[in-house]
Amino acid sequence: MGEQQSGWGGRPVYVVDGSRTPYLKARGKPGPFSASDLAIAAGRPLLARQPFAADQLDEVILGCMMPSPDEANIARVVALRLGCGERVPAWTVQRNCASGMQSIDSAAQNIASGRSSLVLAGGVESMSRAPILFNDTMVNWLAALARARTPGAKLKVLGRLRPGHFKPVIALLRGLTDPVVGLSMGQTAEILAHRFDISREMMDSFAMRSHLRLDAAQKNGRLDEIEVLYDSRGNYHDHDDGVRADSSMEKLAKLRPVFDRPVGKVTAGNSAQITDGAAWVLLASEEMVSQHNLPVMGQLIDSQWAGLDPAQMGLGPCYAMAPIMQRHGLDTPDIDYFEINEAFAAQVLACLAGWKDADFCRDELGRETPFTPIDEERLNIDGGGVAVGHPVGSSGARIVLHMLKLLEQHNARRGMASICIGGGQGGAMLIERTTG
Repeated sequence: MGEQQSGWGGRPVYVVDGSRTPYLKARGKPGPFSASDLAIAAGRPLLARQPFAADQLDEVILGCMMPSPDEANIARVVALRLGCGERVPAWTVQRNCASGMQSIDSAAQNIASGRSSLVLAGGVESMSRAPILFNDTMVNWLAALARARTPGAKLKVLGRLRPGHFKPVIALLRGLTDPVVGLSMGQTAEILAHRFDISREMMDSFAMRSHLRLDAAQKNGRLDEIEVLYDSRGNYHDHDDGVRADSSMEKLAKLRPVFDRPVGKVTAGNSAQITDGAAWVLLASEEMVSQHNLPVMGQLIDSQWAGLDPAQMGLGPCYAMAPIMQRHGLDTPDIDYFEINEAFAAQVLACLAGWKDADFCRDELGRETPFTPIDEERLNIDGGGVAVGHPVGSSGARIVLHMLKLLEQHNARRGMASICIGGGQGGAMLIERTTG
């Protein structure tokens, strides 16, 4: 296969197949699918077309940030529902926005070390079903009511009930806010826009292009990793439905800032959409590839996790990609395609600016010279999170899967998938297409 040793050391790690659901935009109410439903809908046809039975998997690893109360260790719930059997262990990982990529990294480590040989790994999120919680005042009131033993005591507690007790805690908003620096993810994007002098017009132009690229990919049939979803009402969902084919600078300019009113630049139009979706890849050792005659999509070469200032978390891809490039002696032209997850247009544009900035590369990445600029014609060429959506647990797996598809479709050799992570981290993965 012409393989090289993986960055995890030990045995090479191959991706032999993958699939995902369409990403469905949240529309103000719970979506038609739970997180486990989404993972099963993507995983069932993937496993059905394999030459081995589901119970021959060594493990199932699934990234998810906020499974429902009925989905504790959602990976195990999904594995059992997929027919993997009682003896296939399954575990859930959580690295915020990169949970799906973390699951693939964890699987790769186990295959490289010899602990596993055949692993189903991916990510899922049903953001539309993020819980709405009682606030602490209400929780304490309910506790007091439960402790009251006599009718008089209960009436006394009931008399303390006030409208403020019913103010809900929106878990999704809390989850998208960093508790250490007290900033929402959108506010961190505003900080980067100011730091790198990114204008509102630049953000809107990037967002428009993301939608137009996704629209073109859909019309040209380049997203064949998507499995059709069928809901309980007989409806089917066969494409990422947040795409706006009629996106224009004029329409985007009408949207108001969300995170820094009234003077900010980050709007709903140049931010990733709140979305539901799942994505899987199937990883195998060389022995399993040979034993089952599996068609190899590509090899996972290396990965990197990095930490940085949570207030500037969007720069995480730069911090994660740079060490990989250094270890393999690569510069930007050596990478055929890049996928940088689009949490915000400003965030990706900041990464592009930092990547070629001499001061940033020296002070932040420890490089004597900056990287060659990333050609935007080789970046997110089929659109990204602004158009596709960003179900946080799933996106890291989606961009790895789509990178493998890109390399195949364009007969290219090498790709880099990277993602920023709320809380001030970055993740990246170097992928190569394996030929003959």
